Order: sequence, then structure tokens, then C-alpha cells
Amino acid sequence: MNETKIILDACCGSRMFWFDKENPLTLFADIRDEEHILCDGRNLKVHPDIISDFTDMPFLDESFKLVVFDPPHLLKAGKGSWLVKKYGKLPEDWPKVLKKGIDECFRVLEDYGVLVFKWNEDQITVKEVLKAIGRQPLFGHTTGRSGKTMWMCFMKLPNN
Repeated sequence: MNETKIILDACCGSRMFWFDKENPLTLFADIRDEEHILCDGRNLKVHPDIISDFTDMPFLDESFKLVVFDPPHLLKAGKGSWLVKKYGKLPEDWPKVLKKGIDECFRVLEDYGVLVFKWNEDQITVKEVLKAIGRQPLFGHTTGRSGKTMWMCFMKLPNN
């Protein structure tokens, strides 16, 4: 592991929630590398440091101290819609995909490392996601105007 990159954002998108979108401790990964003009005229830029699928990441085991996981949360959205451009879209077999993604995040996380998982339950509930991934967070917090976005915190314990 590069000693300066101790944080992984496994699907960074346009880095919307980062205060420092060029955080020097963070490796920004995403399956996309693209730009779009949104319906309101804003330019959406998705330019990761590395192109990577969060279900099969090219990193060694236990490479990061902190992993941020904010996967796509939409099942129903038009292919060219601004929502898909901004957030991405899950396939129909989303439970399997999210489980593989969480398992990969834990694989690349050091023992006692922290996984921060962000989910918006506009189309799929947190309860359904937790059932699919087979893990329980330590704690979480609901945010947003609609109260549909949940931040959850997990810790990788040895042999767990």
C-alpha cells in the first residue's frame, strides 16, 4: 500500500460529500470516468484516481485504515437521466452486488479499520440492504431533507 493513501473511497462519483475533494490521504476509485452537464447547467465530473469495480478491487488485503462506501442506490431510473449520471444505477441482482461490494471493502480494510457506509433508501430500504449484506453496523445516523439517507459505521474485527 502507498503509505500516504490510507483512506479508500470505493465508489467516489463526483466526491459530493467531501470537504476536500482532493484529500491527499484518500485514493478515489470509481467504475466511471466521465463528465456531464446536468439539467440545471452544472458540470458533473467523475474523475477517480483509479478505475475500479467495487465488487472486485485491485488492492491487497488490509490496504486501508478507512473505507468509504457510497454505492449507487437506484434501481428505477431512466438510462440517461440526471439521477443515473449523478448517482449511478444498481443492477437487478443488487443484493448480490452490494454483498460483494461490502465483502471487498472489508477485505481491503485493516483489522480494527472503519467502514463508513452511506445509503439512501428512496427505492431500497436500509433493512433490505442490511439483510442482503449480512452485517450489522455499530451505529448510524439518518440525514437529509427527506430523512432517507443513512450513514452507518462498521469496524473490521480480527477473524470476523
